[in-house]
Amino acid sequence: MSLLRLFRTFSKTSALVAILAQFSVQADSSMPATLHTETIVVGAGCFWGVEKRFEAMPGVINAVSGYADGNGVAPTYSAITQRANKMNPNNHAEVVQISFNPAQISLTTVLQRYFEMHDPTQLNRQGNDVGTQYRSTILTNSQEQFDIAQQVKVQYQPLLSKAGYGEITTKIKPLQQFFPAEQYHQDYIANNPNGYCPDHSTGVRFEPAVKTQLAKVDNNALKNGKHILVIDSESYCPYCEKFKADVTSKYNGDIPLHFRYANQLKGLTLKTATWATPTIILLENGKEVFGRQGYLAPEQFYLLLGKFKLGDSEAFNVAFDEGTDGRFCQQYEIFKNTPEGVFIDKLSGAALFDTKDRFDSGTGWLSFTKPVADAVIEKPDNRYGMRRTEIRAKVSGIHLGHVFNDGPGGLPRYCINATVLDFVPRQQGS
Repeated sequence: MSLLRLFRTFSKTSALVAILAQFSVQADSSMPATLHTETIVVGAGCFWGVEKRFEAMPGVINAVSGYADGNGVAPTYSAITQRANKMNPNNHAEVVQISFNPAQISLTTVLQRYFEMHDPTQLNRQGNDVGTQYRSTILTNSQEQFDIAQQVKVQYQPLLSKAGYGEITTKIKPLQQFFPAEQYHQDYIANNPNGYCPDHSTGVRFEPAVKTQLAKVDNNALKNGKHILVIDSESYCPYCEKFKADVTSKYNGDIPLHFRYANQLKGLTLKTATWATPTIILLENGKEVFGRQGYLAPEQFYLLLGKFKLGDSEAFNVAFDEGTDGRFCQQYEIFKNTPEGVFIDKLSGAALFDTKDRFDSGTGWLSFTKPVADAVIEKPDNRYGMRRTEIRAKVSGIHLGHVFNDGPGGLPRYCINATVLDFVPRQQGS
């Protein structure tokens, strides 16, 4: 039936819209020319990180975690992870089915990124994940895909060999059947925001310029004094991006913060494994003092940083145990008559109070009529039988003091502990 006849037949708009929608769906599903997609299945260890990295690539339409290439083993997570199947050559592999638009991203590029995102020289493992389910494999849907996969593998081997790696173990074979994994495995990283991305890449790239650029990193500066080291991902890692957005983008502290890839750590003495991103390591004179794999929320990061920078001190107790400076303490005496400038968070470096708003309250604590705009948060504090308003630093969350309503001229009095502050003189003309 023609669209014109349909239009004449149905006078009611709702009926016309419904039939046109049905016609559109039927037309789209029956026209192969409208389907510009291709699929291929790959295994590169745990499928969570592989799925997320491919989904972030321009031209990739979808990535689905699943199981394939097994025989006699049920395609379920509980079955493939049984101890009896750990080294079973007939076990299914954890794989990802990639749907992509070849007009936007070629199969060659897809497979180049695949080889770069894991270590294809490891047999039946990726990092700490050991077993046949973690094997490196490419499962193709056509002879053309098979030939391209073989070609990319052959091209990658000399690059790996030059970098000191062994033979590629990746098996390339035709796909028999793909079984989607359980729903809770799909988009696992996106649905579990506090964790890390397994990153087992070798750092060897198909583009020599990238490899050369990575090799020039100098770590000598990290061998003196205290430093914060964040091991970043060379490809997309949502946990890394979340950590940057929530923590490092707001950090301006005086302990230098550095980003490195796992293959850029030469000369440093580390104890924590570096295959997870992000990994946060606290260094002193080039040696690891503390290491943690995975995303850290701001409150966790600043608690660790506080211990690292302040140690067992009055400042740490005030910042994290909600303590209070002694009246007229040494730091108060230093800060009560500074030149013009800004008092900053001792940990994050964020500006908190300006000398323009400072006044002498006679209490023995630093007093201000207001904080820097959007620098602090207020919380009810009903401890010790009192009803007070606590002041915390917005970026780091550390305890600063309290605010009272007895300031000069009816203004508030922000009663602030000096030990959790640093001071930055104002530059001339600012």
